[in-house]
Amino acid sequence: MEGLENKQQAAAMEKEEKKEADISLKELSRRLQDFADERDWEQYHSPRNLLLAMVGEVGELSEIFMWRGEVPKGLPNWEEADKEHLGEELSDVLLYLIRLSDMCGIDLGDAATKKIVKNAVKYPAKNN
Repeated sequence: MEGLENKQQAAAMEKEEKKEADISLKELSRRLQDFADERDWEQYHSPRNLLLAMVGEVGELSEIFMWRGEVPKGLPNWEEADKEHLGEELSDVLLYLIRLSDMCGIDLGDAATKKIVKNAVKYPAKNN
């Protein structure tokens, strides 16, 4: 009976994690704001400080790929622990980027959408 309960709990957690994966930039932004507010961290979240923190995280992200040579899509030869570490570092970069954009008054989703359109005009697809 206990094994069944554990499996049900694991399935429920997996379902919740999948639901969380569909989170919007605006929701992440709200959560980051709440997180900072609860800890009184906004005083430290100047654009400069957030940028430097993000650069540090990009360095940590780079270390994961250092000395691996080219890495195939999907990371088929990576250990699960390495993939999890990669996900954590990518998340750190994303979260700092979102927080930085908020502190600068930039709607990151809107800016990214406009940039994709601009790039499409600048680099039109070739018709084969």
